[in-house]
Amino acid sequence: MFLSKYSTIKLHQKVTSVLLRSRLQNYSTSRISLSSSSISRSINEEIIRKAFTYLTAAAGVIMIGNDINFFDKKTACNPHNYNSEVNYATKLTEQKFATYWPRNIIILVGPPGAGKGTHGPKITKHLGLPQLSTSEILRSAVSNQTETGIKAESIMKSGGLVSDDIVIDIIKQRIQEDDCKLGFILDGFPRTKKQAIALDKMLRESEGATVSKVLELNVPDKVLEERICGRWIHKASGRVYHVKYAPPKNMKFYKDGTTVLEETMLDDITGESLYQRPDDTAAALVKRLKCYHNDTELIVGHYKPSGTVEKINANQVPDMVWKDILNAMTRDSQIQQ
Repeated sequence: MFLSKYSTIKLHQKVTSVLLRSRLQNYSTSRISLSSSSISRSINEEIIRKAFTYLTAAAGVIMIGNDINFFDKKTACNPHNYNSEVNYATKLTEQKFATYWPRNIIILVGPPGAGKGTHGPKITKHLGLPQLSTSEILRSAVSNQTETGIKAESIMKSGGLVSDDIVIDIIKQRIQEDDCKLGFILDGFPRTKKQAIALDKMLRESEGATVSKVLELNVPDKVLEERICGRWIHKASGRVYHVKYAPPKNMKFYKDGTTVLEETMLDDITGESLYQRPDDTAAALVKRLKCYHNDTELIVGHYKPSGTVEKINANQVPDMVWKDILNAMTRDSQIQQ
């Protein structure tokens, strides 16, 4: 049966679903007020779709109004069982958007030290989309001994480089998993224009989808050396620390006041040791930046004609970078309250 008039009108004020409240809070950055005084029956899915980047937040709003028939006729809903109604509505909305709306497929691009490791997890938390690292996907495929994983393992053991075709196939398998149904974030792939073209072909032929956003984090080369050489990483979680900008709470220095005591570089949460990547050195950075400028920037040129590229000034304080990323991900930044 449909929701009762009393139930639909009062649902916004009385819902106790932690899931829905969490999702509504996550989308406060859209600058759309969700107070009961501002929600009317005229709100429809089209407005919600434009207002929010991650479409499942619409579930709680679509239900507000006494003319909306959200449940099918076979569903028996207690008018006062708000948790059940909201959870069911949320699930239906997720299924609808996963079926009919384009997925959020985001590529995170930037030189080493630009902040991909800092802001990628924030995007994941904000949108509920998994951040896919090709190296992690590859390791998982090898560990699970999938058909493609076995091929990749054989190549790596012989000292060869895994081909683009194998990497694309592994990504294709990964994005079929349930957590990717509404979208995903690619970090570290594609690295070349050839890979970008192969990715586009795979998405088009297997998913009928396209890349929806390319976020390019820009930082001047001269700034990157300080960022890179002071970076320490927690291996298990990927949390990134920096001796100057984001030091771990237990960090201490030698008597010279500039060299850190390695045994004090511990993860704030687990207390486990941090490590520095072997290529996080000034000498290695020169080579890495050369590769980035020669190859990776061609990816930006490849996607520019589609209007999906958003340049982010990553040479500012993290909060401002995050604000610019949120603005860049908004489907319509001109939406007014």
